[in-house]
Amino acid sequence: MPQELTVKQAANERRSIRKYTDEPISDETIKALVTTAGLAPSPWNLQPWRIIAVKDPETKAKLMEAAYGQPQVGASAVTFVIYTDMTDVLDNVENTIHPGMKDREAETAKSIRDTFAKMSEYDLHWWGRAQGYTFMGFLMLEAQSQGYATSGMLGFDPEMVKELFNLPDHVQVPALVAMGRPAEEGFSHYRHEFDAFGKII
Repeated sequence: MPQELTVKQAANERRSIRKYTDEPISDETIKALVTTAGLAPSPWNLQPWRIIAVKDPETKAKLMEAAYGQPQVGASAVTFVIYTDMTDVLDNVENTIHPGMKDREAETAKSIRDTFAKMSEYDLHWWGRAQGYTFMGFLMLEAQSQGYATSGMLGFDPEMVKELFNLPDHVQVPALVAMGRPAEEGFSHYRHEFDAFGKII
């Protein structure tokens, strides 16, 4: 097992990797990685992300079809389907309210529901989708810190993915993430310098 990396080390070493060894990954490891990624920040602590970890080869093959044949989906030890469900969140919003706020649970739940009631259905579900990308970033960094390589994918047919996993029509599918032990080095980082995208005022 590789030595666990710091956040900075993981960010520096992470590459988009599409070829993996045949080393399997245990359910316990998957649960640990996803649990850590679930510490990602979320407004009102709503945590709208939902995860399907796909290890079964036949299911990965079907998922690869939905991802336009991207080979990393099938080659991975596990491919994560990240989806978001704001309907479920709002139906069960009390479950996300911190125990330290239980004396204000009803008031807080009403405030949250009232806020989202003002949004269009489109904006509501895309708000949740945005939180899925935050989760995705945490998942890929945590995977890298444990010596696993990842490939995040936005290129797939979301309706095919929903049908494959019998997901409700209203959910959003922000991304797929393939993961496994790397069998290639990948390209080195080629990124903008700070001044190209940042400003301090």
